[in-house]
Amino acid sequence: MAVIEELIREEESGALSFGNYELTAKTKKDGFEYMGDSYKIKTYNEITKLERNGSFVYESVPGTAVHEFRATGDKVEFVVEGDKDAQVTLELLPEQEYKVKVNDVDRGTIKTNLGGKLIFSASLEEEDQVSIVIEKID
Repeated sequence: MAVIEELIREEESGALSFGNYELTAKTKKDGFEYMGDSYKIKTYNEITKLERNGSFVYESVPGTAVHEFRATGDKVEFVVEGDKDAQVTLELLPEQEYKVKVNDVDRGTIKTNLGGKLIFSASLEEEDQVSIVIEKID
């Protein structure tokens, strides 16, 4: 996989891919239409941030590329790529527990805060990819 040169795109599979951690200057694209929503991406080597209809969805520090991003009410899954270890923040349901898997290895459960933020680390090396699956625990 590689960075997303066009910053954000819909894949043939119907999933969303976004981000370019190779950029040295902050670059953004606003008004990307996907499944009836409007997305805004800001990305470069220090941060990647995705918003949907003006609301926070995803952020990584430093910047990353995200492939095959799919989010439903109970599950979020994607592949994240970068050249450095990254801290990833997602906005989910507030005060809810989620099971986190990284490369099919159970990382335990994480409870979101009052704002619904879930934060975890992704161990990345140059051109390395990590598969992430986050599932709501009922």
